[in-house]
Amino acid sequence: MVVPLRVLVCRAEAMEVFRWNRRPLRVKVLSSLLYHAGLSYRVTACVLRGRRGFSHEAVRLWHRRLRMVFPKPRPRCRRLLAVDETKLKLKGCQFYLWACIDVSLKEILALRVSWTRNTLHAERFLKEALKTCLNKPLVLVDRGPWYPQALSSLGLRWKHVTFGQRNCIERWFGLIKERTERFHNSFPNNASLESVKTYLETYTGWYHTLLRKT
Repeated sequence: MVVPLRVLVCRAEAMEVFRWNRRPLRVKVLSSLLYHAGLSYRVTACVLRGRRGFSHEAVRLWHRRLRMVFPKPRPRCRRLLAVDETKLKLKGCQFYLWACIDVSLKEILALRVSWTRNTLHAERFLKEALKTCLNKPLVLVDRGPWYPQALSSLGLRWKHVTFGQRNCIERWFGLIKERTERFHNSFPNNASLESVKTYLETYTGWYHTLLRKT
């Protein structure tokens, strides 16, 4: 179900996402939507500024703040989860994006970013995903050696799957990379790993709102 623009504006107003509203809330929400659709911060600012200018940095900050209007996944009984990691770049160095998706609902349950892949990162990431589960679902994994010990320590059942039901997580990574390819899959040099996670969480909020069918 697509959430109307006015609903997001009302959420932002009710949650007092912005301390000051010298710009209309509708413009701020629309700017984030346009950026998510594929425009750069700079182009988005040019499209919307009209007679009263604002900077591309303002668009970036609005986009960052608006992640608050997207509700987090609610705890529920879940049947099947798929987990995986993919590679992106920050400051010319490779880092890993971990993601967990509910296979039935196509809902992203947890994200993690890290410089390395190991059992400790896998376990912390899986603990975050379990916060959205009222049970212990079956987890679909690839052959990553960091998963078996982490899954066992959390008392989770798992199954090695290469394609099939794990395709939903691969498709989601494809959407992420389609967006980050616009800046060559490498985040700006002034970004931090935490700010990258914020960006990805905001992207995920828009994904749940606009792309995922519910």
